[in-house]
Order: sequence, then structure tokens, then C-alpha cells
Amino acid sequence: MRDARMPRKKEDVQPALKTLWRCMSYLRPYWKYVAGSYILLMLTNGITLAVPLTIQYIVDSGIRTGDLSAIGRGSALLLLIALIKGLFTFLNGRWTEVASQNVAYDLRNAIHDKLQSLSFSYHDRAETGQLLTRAISDVDRIRFLTGRAVLRVVETITLVAGIAVSMSLINLKLAALILLTVPFLVYTAINFGVRFRPLSRVIQKQVDTVTTQLDQNLRGARIVKGFAQEQNEIARFDNANDALLKLNLRAARMQTTNLPLLQFIASVGSIIVLLYGGYLVINNQLTLGQLVAFTTYVGQLLLPIRRLGMVLGAIAQAAASGDRIFEILDAQSDVRDSVGAQPIGPIQGRVQFEHVSFAYFGRHQVLNDIVLDVQPGQIVALLGTTGSGKSSVTSLIPRFYDPTAGKVLIDGHDIREVTVNSLREQIGIVLQDTTLFASTVRANIAFGRPAASDEEVVAAAKAASAHEFIMQLPQQYVTRVGERGVTLSGGQKQRIAIARAILMNPRILILDDATSSVDTETEALIQSALHKLMKGRTSFVIAQRLSTVRQADLVILLNKGQIVASGRHTAQHTAHDELMRTSGLYAEIYQKQLRPQEQMSVLPSLVAEVAR
Repeated sequence: MRDARMPRKKEDVQPALKTLWRCMSYLRPYWKYVAGSYILLMLTNGITLAVPLTIQYIVDSGIRTGDLSAIGRGSALLLLIALIKGLFTFLNGRWTEVASQNVAYDLRNAIHDKLQSLSFSYHDRAETGQLLTRAISDVDRIRFLTGRAVLRVVETITLVAGIAVSMSLINLKLAALILLTVPFLVYTAINFGVRFRPLSRVIQKQVDTVTTQLDQNLRGARIVKGFAQEQNEIARFDNANDALLKLNLRAARMQTTNLPLLQFIASVGSIIVLLYGGYLVINNQLTLGQLVAFTTYVGQLLLPIRRLGMVLGAIAQAAASGDRIFEILDAQSDVRDSVGAQPIGPIQGRVQFEHVSFAYFGRHQVLNDIVLDVQPGQIVALLGTTGSGKSSVTSLIPRFYDPTAGKVLIDGHDIREVTVNSLREQIGIVLQDTTLFASTVRANIAFGRPAASDEEVVAAAKAASAHEFIMQLPQQYVTRVGERGVTLSGGQKQRIAIARAILMNPRILILDDATSSVDTETEALIQSALHKLMKGRTSFVIAQRLSTVRQADLVILLNKGQIVASGRHTAQHTAHDELMRTSGLYAEIYQKQLRPQEQMSVLPSLVAEVAR
């Protein structure tokens, strides 16, 4: 890693300037506020330049001559200048903040929209904590850049130029001596900003690490406590936080070194005024009022240049933040609408896999030459050991991923040639990892159809055998379920997820182990509801239970990403019976996984019979 103390090469600075310019382009929609702010800035600087001249008038025309009226007029003018400057500063700050806050609003919306549009492959690689940091902390740095930071830079440049002209008009030689310090001030400030940028990038990456660890610990609080790992997690977080502290202290040392150096250089200018200016006054080449005016100008020069050092540090941070934000905004989704893509329209539900292969990130091969033809309304059970590719098959149908070879067709349409939204609107999904939002039960059921009526929501809940337990909740359908549905049991969450899919009324249904978290009695209720739901719909079910396999029209057995056996339901036999005769692997899965579940499902009825 390049040492942050080393000066950056020209080719390293140019991308930073490009990033900053792109950040500033977000101000275009708010140009009226920006223009108003900079007009007021120029007026404020003009008024500021008038202050030393007014003081010169008071000293030379009032104090030296004993003219009280001149002192009164000068003092009144200073008061008026203060009032006008205060008003202009207020309006300037307000308009600048309105523009920069809107930039932050637009950027956060753009980041959120982009993250929603990016494919699963992007989110598989990204870390939630890092994305949160970019959407909050990094955007806030861009807000400061587009607001006060650039304004301060422009203020410094114009004020220094105005002061230089004003002092030169009073006494060119003295002005030249004082202005000799300005290049040193500017160089020191700019050099600090250039050196500070790489360090700020390292700091922001460490903030990502800290945020990610905190996010993971909060989300996995039950696991951490369940495995008694609190102290280990505290130690891990402490190490990451300690690294962030050291980086921030390093940044603070750079800042605390830079500011005194700026003050020292500026103090040299004040000493020059007192020494050479005093000499000129003694020799009647400069009036006392002009000397006081020069001293005031030097004071006015010191504040913006000293502030420039801090602002350039913030700009360096903003450039690093901009790079990180634009990494998201410039990311290309692996799954997106092709040029000329059209809505697929109402579908019948025929699904075909034509020699489909798929590899995660183009490297980890999980499916190899899958050939499949499912007719509308058929129920397909996908069976196989862990890692055989079952979830990958179902993930290709709604285009969560695109195949690396071959194609998936629905009703004869290559799904890469239709719009993603029109495709997914007709597919209902119940994922293995049930996800609920920190909202009400009703909002979670109606997530796919927010405009659904209460009657439709209740009907969907009843079909999923969820209505009864929902009515027992404290506020029934308006009960909030907590983050990821933490207040509900696994079976309850799964039934709400099934109700959400039922409400969509999809033509294609994907059930990823949909009844794995429920007891036998609840499973029977859900299986009955799903049996009704799946009639007339093409359904893909990742089967973990024999009851699912028995009702399937087609059972596909996967192993190491390939279809190794298949069975069809006919009038003579079930798909299960066919596979028991033709596939040794299926018979092995049946003996180890399906048969024990079949026996367990019989046990409650046997106990009840004995009790009677």
C-alpha cells in the first residue's frame, strides 16, 4: 500500500478531479439555489473588503482629526455592513444547504434504486454494512462537498484576490511583501488535501469493516448468544474499532500539524505589516489608518486560508467517498432487460430448459446441461442431496441469475428477451430462507400486491392456514412482526410467506422447501392449501417430504448439477414408484430421508388410536 504521506502523482490526482466534478454535476437541478448562493457570496466578499477601508476612514478622518461626526458616520456604516452581511450570510447558508441536502436526497435514492436493480450475483459478493456506510456516511461527505466545502474554496479564492487588489491600491510595496506569503499558504493547504485523500480512503474502508461487523452481530444476536460467543465477538469488534481509532488519530495528527503551519505562515504576514508598515508610517509614507486597514486585511486573509486547509481535507474525503458511491452507481447488473425487451403478457406456464448450464460468478459450476420440458399446470418436485443444484434450477426461472449456457423458455419465449418485471409478476415464490419485513402482518402478506383488499388478504391467509394464529396476535393483521419476523415462529413466518405467494395468484409457483419449518399437523393444513393452489399452475417444489413427491406429476432427481433420474406420474403408477424401480440413488434418498418422515407422520395418528 502506498504510504499516505507520499505525494500523489499527477495521474492519481486527475481521477479525483473527475470524481469531484461528477459529484458537483448533481447540483444542476438546483442551479437557481446555487447561483443565488454564489451571487450572495460575491456581494458578501465585497462588503467584507469595505470594512478595512471604513476603519481607515474612521482612524484618519475621525480619530486623528478629532472629528466625532466622522467617527459616528464610520461606525454607523460598520453597523450597516454587519447587518447586511448577516442577512446575506443567512440566505447564502440556507440556499446552499437546500441544494446540498437535495443532492444527498438524490444520491441516496439513486443508490437505493441501483441496489434494487442489481442482480443477485452482485448482492452475493457485497457486504450489507459496507453498502449502508456508502449510502449514509459517504453521501453525507458529498453533501458537504456540494454545499459549504466548494463554497469555502470559492470564497477563499475571490476574497484573496479582492484583498490583493485592495492592498495594492493602498501601497503596492507593502502589499507585495504580504502577498509573498500567500503561495506558501496555498501550497501548504493543497498539499495537505492531496496527502489526506489516500488516508481517508483507508479510514472509510475501515469504517466499512466496523459497520459490517456491527451489522452482522446485531442480525446474528441470537446465534452469538446461543453459542456463548459474546466475548469473542466483543474482542473482534474491539480489534476492528481499535484499527479505526489509530487511523483517525493519524488523520488528526496530519490536521493538527497542518493548521499550526498555516497559522505560522500567516503570522509572518502580520509581522511584515507591523515592521515594514510601521516604518512607512514613521516616514510619513503611509497613514496610521492605512496601516490599520492593512492589518485588518491580513486578519481577513488568515481565516479563509486557515479554513481552506480543513475544507481541502473534507474535499479529499469527499473524492474518496465519491469513488465508492460511483462504484455502486456504475455497477452493471448481470440480469437486466435486453434492448427491445417486451412484456411477456399473460402466460400459460410451460417451462423449458434447453441444455442449461450455470456457474456462480462464472467459476463455480452448479448446473450442467439441464434439459427439461414442463407443461402448464404440472407439479415438478426437485429432489437431491445438498448442493445438487435444486435451488439453482428454481433461481433461473424468475431470472435471479442468467444461465452461462443454454436458455430457459416460458411459453416458448426466451426469458432473456422479455422484461424482468413482466416475468416476475407472474411467478409466486416461497424461499427456503423466509424473509419478512419489519412491518405489519397485513403489509407482509400484501407485499406483492399492495393494493389488495382486506378481504383478499384474509382469504390468502386462510388458504395458507395462517388466519387462525394471526387472529390470536395482539393486534391481529396490524401486528408488527419485528425485523425479519423475529416475533413469529418459523412455521408462522413460512405460512405468511405462503399467503404472500397465494395473493399474487401466479401462473408459475416456486416453493423452496415450503413446509420444512412446520409441524405435522400444520404441514397437513398447508399441503391441503397448496394442493388447491397448485391446481392449474405450473409448480416447482424443492421436495424434502414424501407427501410432496407423491403428488408431483414429474419428479426430477439431481446430483452434482445434473439430472440423473426422473419419474412421471401416470394412471398406472406414481413418479415415486417409478423412481424406486429405476434409480438406486432415489431409493437411497428415500430410505435415509423420506421414509423416516413418512413414519413420523404416521406416529401422531397411532398415538391417538392407542389413546382411544
